[in-house]
Amino acid sequence: MSLTPAPLFAGLLRNILSGARLALFMRVSPQDFRASPAHFAALFFAAFAAALLSDLVKQGWPGLFNFGALPTVLSQVPVILFACLLAATLLARPALLLPLAVALIACEPLFELVGLALSSDPVGSWLGAHPGWNLALAYAFILWWLAVSMRVLVLFGGWQGARTLAAGGVFVLMTVVFVLFIPRAELWLPVRDFPADGPSVADEQVFHLQAYLLEEALGHLEPERAGRPDLYFLGVASDASQDVFVREVMAVRQLFDRRFGTAGRSLVLANSPQTLADVPIATATNLRLALERFAQVMNPQEDILFLFITTHGDAQHELAFDLPPLNLQQLRPATLARMLRESGIKWKVLVVSACYSGGFVEPLRDEDTVVITAADADSASFGCESGRDYTYFGRAYFGEALRGTYSFTDAFAQARESVLARERAEDLEPSSPQIHVGAAIRPKLAQLEHLLTQAGGR
Repeated sequence: MSLTPAPLFAGLLRNILSGARLALFMRVSPQDFRASPAHFAALFFAAFAAALLSDLVKQGWPGLFNFGALPTVLSQVPVILFACLLAATLLARPALLLPLAVALIACEPLFELVGLALSSDPVGSWLGAHPGWNLALAYAFILWWLAVSMRVLVLFGGWQGARTLAAGGVFVLMTVVFVLFIPRAELWLPVRDFPADGPSVADEQVFHLQAYLLEEALGHLEPERAGRPDLYFLGVASDASQDVFVREVMAVRQLFDRRFGTAGRSLVLANSPQTLADVPIATATNLRLALERFAQVMNPQEDILFLFITTHGDAQHELAFDLPPLNLQQLRPATLARMLRESGIKWKVLVVSACYSGGFVEPLRDEDTVVITAADADSASFGCESGRDYTYFGRAYFGEALRGTYSFTDAFAQARESVLARERAEDLEPSSPQIHVGAAIRPKLAQLEHLLTQAGGR
């Protein structure tokens, strides 16, 4: 079989029209298709665009692209190519691999168009009210696809009896894989109003939104400015059980963006029903991905990361990562140390505000790092009740001390005294905030403090 070369766009249009005729069982010949790797890729993206447009029409505007659906969509390519390779081998015509794949993909835009028509009113409303018919229609679509697949085999390979039936079995198996393991994913998600008390991460829209929120936030991080140390801020409020953590991390980010020049270079991960639609959730995985992205945009020799984690802690020195109904991995000192080491970020100021957070000092300390904790390894910290804007340590360190100095270490000394005075006044056991300052990072912090003082906190 000879396939005449054609310009890519003209070949794309010709393939789509031939695919529609193929799917409608109209007259079509193998010579009507243009098969090459470029034509296959163009058809795949055309089918992707048709699916996206179909979802946009069904879901409406405004909305957002579902980045979480991309792995599902892209996984179709190797499945189709592998099935076509097996079918071509069974037909004893290995050269048919690309023509078979092109013909199958060329039918997709028509299937999307028919699916859109059936989901639109009044047909869509009627089918929604009659589940039995809806299910029957789904099975009809599968049978239609199988019939078209068999026609593709006969069209390109001719009828070869058992060989054709065996190749058809491969396409049946491919269809089963698509139906059971790679179902069609929604590429466009609607934006809707959520309840006053916030959405749930169990909501399908909210769940799929998370990958988009993280990708968008990481993509907006500005690169470092050569010749000067830039400060980057990463805040993590990882426990949804009390709103004080998300209130605190948002206030601290605002302080750093305004006073310490991190605007455009700051990111928050938070677990709270009130932020699920706007802020990436705080998980150990998202924290690792964020650190990796920060490392890519930072200059490892010049820039400093300020990492602030506020949450509950326990006597085993685990930081709570909690967002029901998800079962999230808790954060241990060794895990955080490994994340930071693997990220390649050199200069770091780490502030952990949690009970028993002093257990993070030893695993995280090195000459390039400042480690500050709201308590020692054996003591609780206070002020984590809902309704507060800060924990006790958060208010003393961020809400008071850092508003009057650019020195992270001087602010700690002031905050430690303030926390101790408050605990004495309320007859509480001392939390004993801790600090480690690496020798190598001291001049780097002094340089940053000098620049911030000159700039007036811009």
